[in-house]
Amino acid sequence: MDGLHARPVVIALAVFGAVLASAASFLQTRGRVSARTARALNFAAYALMGASMLLFTFAGLRGSQ
Repeated sequence: MDGLHARPVVIALAVFGAVLASAASFLQTRGRVSARTARALNFAAYALMGASMLLFTFAGLRGSQ
């Protein structure tokens, strides 16, 4: 479980989420994916970014004890 709180993991989740959200928008505007698929990609992207924020918060709380 300590590995999940590592800084590289938190940063990687946030960056991957941002790239996925950008790709969803880009692919939808180019007509490569449907609106439903883009919405699903955005949902996954925001879930990854949310997980990153949650792990960041837990790491901060754990470090302050």
